[in-house]
Amino acid sequence: MWLVFAILSSVFAALTSILAKIGIDGVNSNLATAIRTVVVLVMAWGMVFLTNAQSGIGAIGKKSWLFLILSGLATGASWLCYYKALQMGEASKVVPIDKLSTVITIELAFLFLHEEVTSKSVIGCILIAVGTLLMVL
Repeated sequence: MWLVFAILSSVFAALTSILAKIGIDGVNSNLATAIRTVVVLVMAWGMVFLTNAQSGIGAIGKKSWLFLILSGLATGASWLCYYKALQMGEASKVVPIDKLSTVITIELAFLFLHEEVTSKSVIGCILIAVGTLLMVL
């Protein structure tokens, strides 16, 4: 099932980029990000209440709170930078550079989460980086 959700995530991320590029025309990128964030907030909390998951809030430990907050800050910084880049540049160039996060994530997962890095993942990272370079030049 994770693969289905990962593919759906990819499709929605692609739609996000195209819809955002159209939507930010003539709009301050920070304001656009704030509007997007409100929509995501309402949607996320809607899913929490729809699935009756709100009862789990009290069970969240301090470490989880800390890292979820840090993750939220990183997401906010990413979205602010992404919208500014998208407003200033072409979607076909901004999006591939943004997706270099795949390579960075694999490197960080190796360093901090001690996940296995295989020759296949190294080759894949190199190909992603080279492919990104080819697309933006």
